[in-house]
Amino acid sequence: MMKQYRLPPSVRKTIDKMKKAGYECYTVGGCVRDMLLGRSTRDWDFTTNALPEMIQKHFPDSFYDNKFGTVGIPINIANSDKKAIYEITTYRSEKGYSDFRHPDEIVFGDSLSEDLKRRDFTINALAYDGGKIIDLFDGIKDMEKKNIRAVGNAEVRFQEDALRMMRAIRLATELGFAIEEKTMQAISLKSKLITKISSERVRDELLKILNSDFPHDGIKLLRNTGLLAEILPELEKCFSVEQKSPKRHHTLDVGSHLLQSLNNCPSEDPVVRLATLLHDVGKPPTYHKTEEGVITFYNHEIVSASIACNIAQRLHFSKKDSEKLVKLVRFHQFTVDERQTDSAVRRFIRNVGPELLPDMLAVRTGDRLGGGARETSWRLELFKKRLLEVQKQPFSVADLKADGHDVMKIYKTGPGPIIGSVLNMLFNDVVEGKLPNEREILLKRIKDLKKESNPKK
Repeated sequence: MMKQYRLPPSVRKTIDKMKKAGYECYTVGGCVRDMLLGRSTRDWDFTTNALPEMIQKHFPDSFYDNKFGTVGIPINIANSDKKAIYEITTYRSEKGYSDFRHPDEIVFGDSLSEDLKRRDFTINALAYDGGKIIDLFDGIKDMEKKNIRAVGNAEVRFQEDALRMMRAIRLATELGFAIEEKTMQAISLKSKLITKISSERVRDELLKILNSDFPHDGIKLLRNTGLLAEILPELEKCFSVEQKSPKRHHTLDVGSHLLQSLNNCPSEDPVVRLATLLHDVGKPPTYHKTEEGVITFYNHEIVSASIACNIAQRLHFSKKDSEKLVKLVRFHQFTVDERQTDSAVRRFIRNVGPELLPDMLAVRTGDRLGGGARETSWRLELFKKRLLEVQKQPFSVADLKADGHDVMKIYKTGPGPIIGSVLNMLFNDVVEGKLPNEREILLKRIKDLKKESNPKK
């Protein structure tokens, strides 16, 4: 792993400019980690012994508006109108973390080793100046072992910044690494501190975990460390609710079923994955066991949707993502019975929205496989075909291939009740299958209706 690595020209140029001015300068953190792992990155961070005003002197178009000693430098991106922002931060040490997230005091320093000591994990405490890799905490060995290990005392690192606990799990799921034993123990000991972190930060890390290659493992790590009980207590409750009973196909408890559903969800969209993880979260409050021992969860999809809505509000999801999450949870219990009418299928499409149908089917696939069923069935495949066929029919008058302007032109009249009447007749004919929703055919039908309304005397 100790070989010469080529830096992008703009990164190399930034380091060289600082060195020529007489300062030390290194790329540092996640960008060095990704470079060593062969992962692409655009987020290049730098550290230097130069003070912010000295950095700005050599980069006139830079900006500096924070107390952390970080100067932003706009960099042109090849073949793009956009600019990247390189961040150069002065060596520093930090004191006091009264909000469990940010340091109370920043002290600028002149030592790279002091700067690297304050970082979260060994694989992020690496520096590179284009010639030599600085690795004071065996971060390279941890990469070779595929380990996430805190720098120094793990409990102290998490006491300083509680979000680091979720970040450890996110890195493990993104990289396919394990969390080193003492670091894992420290997360368990400090897990309640995650409640000190803003909901937005928690949401962002949760979605990154769900967006990773191993989201199922990430949720398990959250649970095994006690973090899940703090950030999604509604989901944690599901692991104590049994489902196995006569007349039911489930063999796993609700929580384990949800984990397996997530593991089998074919979508890469983190919101769809979250909907899959939460689709049965309303089962604990709707649990009922009959005298015969049959377990039921009547209306659990409605309660699940309500809980998902509360979670989305608590974590400050956008309106768009909140509505998407709630819809996918609310209507996951749809029937694929081949005997249902086209009207019933159209009602399902209206409820979900045509744009969410692929996501809804992804939730169903995860649900089926998570419950031990096959990925699909002939009924589900037939239902998919019906969804396509039914969507060829209009759902409202506005979807007709002819409109009010066409009616007014053919009838040689202006706006009035007759326009709506004609369009409604066309719509009913299309819905009942008497006419295809094709423009030329609909125009001919309008002309015929005009003739029928004005028979020759």
